[in-house]
Amino acid sequence: PNRVEYRGINLDRLQALVDEKKVKDTIDIQVLRDNGLAGKNDLIKILGRGELKAKLNVTAHKFSATAQSTIEAQGGSVTTL
Repeated sequence: PNRVEYRGINLDRLQALVDEKKVKDTIDIQVLRDNGLAGKNDLIKILGRGELKAKLNVTAHKFSATAQSTIEAQGGSVTTL
């Protein structure tokens, strides 16, 4: 009953946003909602599947260890809400 449900978004989806020129270097909850990746009440967890080539500053509720290390390895930063 106390389990928290997160909406998982993979790194390859974040890279697709960059490739489509929808974001430059910052991804936050509002950007994900505006692009239809999350609903307005979703808690968001960034997952590590896929390849990330861009340097991004990502803000989300939770990060997998793989996603966090990949984002930081590209020179980006993670911010946990």
